Formats: sequence, structure tokens, C-alpha cells
Amino acid sequence: MALKLDLRPVGISQDTTRRSIQLVGGLALYGGSMAMLTRSGLGLDPWDVLHEGLMKITGLSFGTVTAIASVLVLLLWIPLRQRPGVGTLANIVVISLTVDLVRMFLPDQDVLGWQLLNLVAGVVLNGLAAAIYVGARLGPGPRDGLMTGFSARTGKSIRLVRTLIEITVLAAGWLLGGTVGVGTVLYALAIGPLTQAFLPYVVWRERSPRPRMPRAPR
Repeated sequence: MALKLDLRPVGISQDTTRRSIQLVGGLALYGGSMAMLTRSGLGLDPWDVLHEGLMKITGLSFGTVTAIASVLVLLLWIPLRQRPGVGTLANIVVISLTVDLVRMFLPDQDVLGWQLLNLVAGVVLNGLAAAIYVGARLGPGPRDGLMTGFSARTGKSIRLVRTLIEITVLAAGWLLGGTVGVGTVLYALAIGPLTQAFLPYVVWRERSPRPRMPRAPR
């Protein structure tokens, strides 16, 4: 029987230092793994297909496009009555900066072996990174909040809402020239199970209060 994890957001006042480091570290790793996928040339996840397509038509950097898209997604939170948290805002800043930084030093790959290495490592690290920053429980990223908000407002399942959103995003990105390939399929099949497998090891858990020892009678 699978262990049920509590992933509800918890205020930053609890275990602040540890959870803040976990959040920033997970987001930085997420941005780095995104960069690896973009440099593999073998296909991207649906949102990054859109980001790459927008990058090609605007001439902006990948990280800048990612940040702008995140802010636009946040605007869709307003009618859905979603509230951003510390993790939401950090998601926009840290990922957009990290993905551009790593892309500066990591060139496009044109040798199949290196392409596959970047693809597989990127997918695995992306799953680990998602588990780390989600496990910090400091609020969902813009795209996660969009998904949960639509689900809450429409009464439809998370699975259905996420599928419809990602199909729409993927189609738009492909029409704009984003890279769709074997990596897109691998990501779609692997990211859920990978994140789920890593979560139990990194999720932050509230400490149960210590029971008070009864006082000895005088």
C-alpha cells in the first residue's frame, strides 16, 4: 500500500532555514535539468516546447521567456482565486535565472551519445528536483497552481485537467517551432513516477510535539 504524503503548503515560519534551502536548491536543480533537456535536441516537456517556441519568435533568452510565461500564468490565478506563496514567487525567479546560467556553459549537443545522456539525466534530475521543491511545502509553482485551480473550479480530476492543459500548451509550442521528439514522450511517461518515487525521501514533515512526562507526586 502506497504511503500517503501530506503536501499541503505550510507557513515559512516553521523550520525556515531548512525548508528555504530545500526550496531554492530544488528550484535551481530544476532549472539546470531544464537546460540539459533543451540542449539535448531530442524533445522537451510540453511547457518547455512552448517556451522554446516563444524564444524563437521573440529573440529573448529561454529563462526570460520562462519567467514571462510564469507571470502570465499567475494572472490566470486571479479568477481561479488562487493565492501565490513564497514557493510560487521563488519558482519564477530561481528557475528562470538558473536555466539561462546553465545554458551559457552547456552547448547544444549534436552527438547522439551526448544527446541521450543529457536527455536521460535531465529527465531524472527534473523528477528529483520537482520532488525536492514540492516537498518543501512552501506553495505550488505557477503551472501547478493553474492545474489545481482549474480542477477546484470545474470539479474535474487533476489528471484530466493536467492532460488538457499540457496538450494545449504542447500544440501551441509545436506550432511556434518548439522541439517535440522522443524526449517529449519520455518526459511524459517518466516524470510522474520519478517524482512520486523521490518524494518520500525529501518531503518535509511536521514534528509531532513531545508528550509531556507526568510530574511525580510530592
